[in-house]
Amino acid sequence: MERDEEKEKPVVFDIASLDTYVLLRLFINVLGAKAWQNMGLRVKPGTDKVEKDMERAKTAIDCIAFLIDRLKPHIQEDERSSLRDLLADLQINFARLST
Repeated sequence: MERDEEKEKPVVFDIASLDTYVLLRLFINVLGAKAWQNMGLRVKPGTDKVEKDMERAKTAIDCIAFLIDRLKPHIQEDERSSLRDLLADLQINFARLST
């Protein structure tokens, strides 16, 4: 029978061992989550607060666009389409909230 401490032990993951293209996809997802938060459309994790910072949202979205461009030649069309959809959703919401 497992002890409670062993069940709650965090998984240690060596991010440096990931392939470059896997890291780019990971970064895109993290930046996407931050962009939604910074646009005030998602609650900040660990809090019940919504914080709006459009400059940070714009920076995250611009970085996502750059990373997607670099990743395009190395991924399948279905993933390309999914990333384009994510970027379009972010850009549309940013434009809507910026006016």
